[in-house]
Amino acid sequence: MRTAIRLETTNPPMDDSVLASRARTDAEAFAELYRRHLTRVYRYHMLHTGSVKDAEDLTSQTFMAALEGIRSYRGSGAFAAWIMGIAMRKRLMFFRSPAQTELSLDTALSVPDPGPATDEAAVRRIRLDEIRAALISLDPDRREAVALCFFAGLAYPEAARLLGKSEAALKMLLSRALHDLRTRTSLALEVQND
Repeated sequence: MRTAIRLETTNPPMDDSVLASRARTDAEAFAELYRRHLTRVYRYHMLHTGSVKDAEDLTSQTFMAALEGIRSYRGSGAFAAWIMGIAMRKRLMFFRSPAQTELSLDTALSVPDPGPATDEAAVRRIRLDEIRAALISLDPDRREAVALCFFAGLAYPEAARLLGKSEAALKMLLSRALHDLRTRTSLALEVQND
């Protein structure tokens, strides 16, 4: 007697460039791109604005512009880099407004976390304040490299292209930014003591 084993197969996730091509005529394909990239775009805007409301507004504007301009995406680079390019332009337009000033990284670093105990939360808050102050003091190019690579999660080639730099130059910016952060915070003591 033969027993048939039925294996359920799942399709691998569709590549962003395929989804972007389909998104020109398929709203569900764009919705999937939105779900995949929402967090990175929001974190990027939150990092620069320090305001939940402004970050939400800029994230919405970014995706509206992406939807309106999806036909201009040619697939020659990563979709993540394309959407982050739109996010960068939206951020720049936002801060050109006379009523807006770019805020510190405080809010992006101080997203409430209900998890740790009170003493752990106090120590964590002190460390976040120290890191925030160090991030604020970074050179703007270094801060933007950190924002794109660590907060928006872009790969080095994508972030380098957005910043108009070579990949080697981006890596140097990140290396110097991390070095600056280590020397300006207690992270330097932890690294030396390990």
